Amino acid sequence: MSVLATAARATVLAAAATLCLVAPVHAADDPPAAATRSAASADPLGEARKLIADKKWPAAIDELKRVNATQSADWNNLMGYCHRKARTPDLMAAARFYESALRIDANHRGALEYAGELALMQGDLTMAEQRATALSKACGGRCEELDDLKEAITRFKANGNRYVEK
Repeated sequence: MSVLATAARATVLAAAATLCLVAPVHAADDPPAAATRSAASADPLGEARKLIADKKWPAAIDELKRVNATQSADWNNLMGYCHRKARTPDLMAAARFYESALRIDANHRGALEYAGELALMQGDLTMAEQRATALSKACGGRCEELDDLKEAITRFKANGNRYVEK
């Protein structure tokens, strides 16, 4: 090994050793606290999503109102979803929020799926099928949202054109 190669190798080893001494070490399943804080602050809808996952509709609506991101398609989609899924659904409010989401982003897959399901709840198969067509274009013909809406349409037709919750 040449003197130049030996010196380069020593420099690389010294740099690696220095990094080991100054870089924080975390278990693979234990992200650094700063990363966790950054992820939480990166998604202002994160807390609302947790409440939705727990089916805490009124609390999720309150959290979404607190965030007040009315220009966000995701925010409008989640508001519509909460209003549709609430113990006493507010289908008119859900429709307004889904329409707002789709005005902001006409290809919003969640809003297209949920607006299609809302149409089925209201007995409007034609609108649900239009949403499915738009969703197919938005996701290139294959995505979970489209599969879910197609399943809902199939259940609707099999149940005498009445909406059946999954």
